Amino acid sequence: MYALCLFLSFNCLAQGITLKINVRGVYESKITLMPLTGTNALKPVAERAGIKNGGTTTLFVNASHEAHLLPAEFVLRFDYKEKETSAPYPSEKHIFIYNQNIELWVNPPYCNNSDSAWFQKDEKENNLFAQFTKENNNLKSQILNLKSFLMNYDDTHSAFYQQGIEEYEKRRSEYNQWIAEQSTQHKALFVSHTFQFHYLPQITFKGDALSMSKGSESDRMQNAIAHYFDGIDFNDSLLINTTDLKKCITDYVNIYGALSAIYSKPRSRSLSEVERNSEVIERSRNAEALRDSLLTLAGKTAIEKASHGHPKVYGWMVDYFYKGYESYAINKGLAMLQQHINNPDCLTSKKEQIIKRLKGMEKLVIGTQAPDFILRDIDSSDFKFHAYKGTAKNKLLLFWSADCEHCRALVNNITQWYKETGNKEKLDMIDISLDETETEVQKWENTIINLPGWKHIRAKGGVNSAVASDYAILSTPVMFLVDSESNIIKGIPNNLEALIKDLGK
Repeated sequence: MYALCLFLSFNCLAQGITLKINVRGVYESKITLMPLTGTNALKPVAERAGIKNGGTTTLFVNASHEAHLLPAEFVLRFDYKEKETSAPYPSEKHIFIYNQNIELWVNPPYCNNSDSAWFQKDEKENNLFAQFTKENNNLKSQILNLKSFLMNYDDTHSAFYQQGIEEYEKRRSEYNQWIAEQSTQHKALFVSHTFQFHYLPQITFKGDALSMSKGSESDRMQNAIAHYFDGIDFNDSLLINTTDLKKCITDYVNIYGALSAIYSKPRSRSLSEVERNSEVIERSRNAEALRDSLLTLAGKTAIEKASHGHPKVYGWMVDYFYKGYESYAINKGLAMLQQHINNPDCLTSKKEQIIKRLKGMEKLVIGTQAPDFILRDIDSSDFKFHAYKGTAKNKLLLFWSADCEHCRALVNNITQWYKETGNKEKLDMIDISLDETETEVQKWENTIINLPGWKHIRAKGGVNSAVASDYAILSTPVMFLVDSESNIIKGIPNNLEALIKDLGK
């Protein structure tokens, strides 16, 4: 699958924006236009099928109906057949559209090659993007080569090394000035809002006057964190309409993830193998808590930075970390969001979900009684949760969706573990499907055939059902380990390893 970048920005044309596409080199193609950001990300806003070789079609973005999408990044997808008998094959191209209609000539299999896809000569955004990318790659590659040299040079206190650092700083400063000039010169174009993501922040090298003996891997990561947002203008509300912002924050979070891995390693090499193994085991026990703390710190720092910028960017940042904390059940991170959702300058779209999750966290904790419910099981019998004792000491309540990739992976892992000798005696499996659409329900019914011995239930209404509300379920999968006799919550594991650990308590 191919990718380039597409930015679509609203113009003053009264009726909307047109994208005229001339197809060549294939038997036929279906063409779909989809936004890459916002609540409608990857949902088609325009589509045309059956465009033959040499044919032309026009995609239209309605200015009145779809103005909320603009400006933003879009992907232009081609599902093409090279021959009449060929199966459709996909390719993708991202393009820029600004206050002019666009005409594109394209050979779908090579839609990201300049000699196989081009725009009219007076087109602004895409031509600027191509020009900027070429110049930027040339300038940046030279600086990055110098950086790599300095990172790996052996004599970090030599005069030659110090000269290298000075040269790097000189070039870095000149490069960042060029980025700023490009952003100012082309500020009327939407693509200019992405230039700032190429800014090169300060770095501390080993042996320079500032770092002296510093320069370990963790030191450099801490330095990268300290200067990560130096070139980002959080007052620029159009940042949220770019995919670069999400990539920028994801890379930022990954630095904390790498730090977590470093801090979890045994540092002492003078220990015996047995002692070192014991240290590894002890660190692995704390690895999850360490990860949660570091990722909470990542969110706290990034959100505080964004809070001084535009309210939309501030809200976007809260939404981003909420999704991450919710996916990995990082309650410490979720609790950190409380102060921000009460800030009127934070234009988050997830306020109600966050409030619901926080209330659920207060109620659904280890040591409290799990909420009771009555639902129909797969056999159309009433299933009363508190009354159900099963045959094991514990019962696992799993909220999932057969259409959820993470859910299927978790169910597969649990299934393999459950088949092992003695594990069925440890807990009774109760799964509640939150699938809603006919396609999802069919997939669920086909899946549970391979899960004998489990209690299968589907909650009509999905995440909006009463049982999902009682358990504060906003996404799946979610598990609760419950004592069969008392119905007290014994654990809220987020993976098989955590479940096994909770069963051992």
